[in-house]
Amino acid sequence: MVTFLKANAASLIASSVDYFITIALEKFFRIDVVLASMTGTICGGVTNFLIGKHWAFNAGSGSTYKQALRYVLVWCGNLVLNTGGFYAGIKLVGKHYYVAVKLFISLLVAFGYNYPLQKKFVFKA
Repeated sequence: MVTFLKANAASLIASSVDYFITIALEKFFRIDVVLASMTGTICGGVTNFLIGKHWAFNAGSGSTYKQALRYVLVWCGNLVLNTGGFYAGIKLVGKHYYVAVKLFISLLVAFGYNYPLQKKFVFKA
């Protein structure tokens, strides 16, 4: 249970990075919302890997190279699911609701995809 809570705290921090970058790129730099979302997801992924390795999963002694390779595999799926889900969501409910759509999709992917794969594959003991 402690690992689950730590992993979700790491995810919350990474998601904050993701959202901040997505919103900043779209609102202040006028970058297309889907491209901004993808960039935010990349930055959040790097943040999540570092926090997950060193704190959430206590995997600091494991091979960073092997963990990073496994993380990239999982993260590519994460990128496809988040970006594809986001794209479908804004097409379905409209661009004006992109923050709510991004939150919904990222939570769905976090609980149903990221946590299980990070625990059992990326940072396995």
